[in-house]
Amino acid sequence: MTFHPRPAAGQPKPWAFPAPERGSLPNGLTVLRCHRPGQQVIAVEVNLAAPLDAEPEGLDGVATIMARALSEGTDKHSAEEFAAELERCGATLDAHADHPGLRVSLEVPASRLAKALGLLAEALRAPAFADSEVDRLVRNRLDEIPHELANPQRRAAKELYRQLFPASLRMSRPRQGTEETVARIDSAAVRAFYEAHVRPATATAVVVGDLAGIDLDALLADTLGAWTGNAGQARPVPPVESDDTGRVVIVDRPGAVQTQLLIGRTGPDRHDRVWAAQVLGTYCLGGTLTSRLDKVLREEKGYTYGVRAFGQVLRSTADGRGASMLAISGSVDTPNTGPALEDLWKVLRTLAEGGLTDAERDVAVQNLVGVAPLKFETAAAVAGTLADQVEQELPDDYQAQLYARLAETGTVEATTAVVQAFPVDRLVTVLVGDAAQIEGPVRALGIGEVTVVGN
Repeated sequence: MTFHPRPAAGQPKPWAFPAPERGSLPNGLTVLRCHRPGQQVIAVEVNLAAPLDAEPEGLDGVATIMARALSEGTDKHSAEEFAAELERCGATLDAHADHPGLRVSLEVPASRLAKALGLLAEALRAPAFADSEVDRLVRNRLDEIPHELANPQRRAAKELYRQLFPASLRMSRPRQGTEETVARIDSAAVRAFYEAHVRPATATAVVVGDLAGIDLDALLADTLGAWTGNAGQARPVPPVESDDTGRVVIVDRPGAVQTQLLIGRTGPDRHDRVWAAQVLGTYCLGGTLTSRLDKVLREEKGYTYGVRAFGQVLRSTADGRGASMLAISGSVDTPNTGPALEDLWKVLRTLAEGGLTDAERDVAVQNLVGVAPLKFETAAAVAGTLADQVEQELPDDYQAQLYARLAETGTVEATTAVVQAFPVDRLVTVLVGDAAQIEGPVRALGIGEVTVVGN
């Protein structure tokens, strides 16, 4: 019997994050395009300079309602007709508002790109904002809020932001508004916010996918290029102020069988040189099942199904006025809330005293850098990252350079960054749980002044 030789693995091909081509349209719209052979689903991301801190006083949530209303009908199509047109070309259109601005996302097969770009342009330049549709969106949002408050994770996040940031700063309040502010929103408010902040001159469109055989210049000229508006003025960016004095806030939920933990503070944004080392060190601390926090709290003690440490950019600006949220999140059973927090602080202290190991650093680099080619297989993943870079005022080659820096970052550098990111005496701890059971053990830990607030 003749056996075929066993196939041998080939040499890995060099990979780098895709580099976009930058240009602009006569109406002032900035365009980034990235040809990705084989990606027959085209992804389009449009960044609009409509940050949450631009919302009028007392109308928190109007940016979110406007984002949702962009796909709820236009001057040409009713909501039902617009949804049907999107469905006919196999496209999805979504929009959401966050602190840096508003993002509109489109995905469509390459063969239907022309039609979908026309619908996207129509939504941007001629939204209907009909009274009935805006009223429906407001009612839907009001219905969502009680459910969010019932979610321990969402409730913990709301409290942490309220604790960290001054009341005058938009970041201190829920991104999508409160019951009081959302109830004030009407179609006139949505229209006013749109007219004040949505224009091509301050927007950027990112187009990613297999563009072979597509005259993208002509398509953009006929669609997004027909969108008009004035030049607008750059908005002043308020500095991010925060108070990370070590303290504990318990959101009381009598009878809760678990305690939701959210421990955080603010840190630098992606313009800071420490970002790569901080990403690496934070991953070693709590980025995966084999991280230090999981090894102790999950594997050794069985307190939790998992604990994660992460850094999330809140706002990033080239002039250094940005900030990120550095946090540790998880849940534990109520009786072990005190012991779990005690062990968590021990992990942080041990890390500060002994540092990371070379083996931990190597695994983190392999996981963060090695999976990048898989992470960015889809056009949507590439487009989203390029849009993030635009939103955060980063250079077009930032992501590629970040992976290079991660690979070059040493163990000592990663240790220093993560220890500075999570100092044991500068963390705000929010616990959503049964105060009657957890307050005493938490006070005994001495990790900061303890305050109990209502649910």
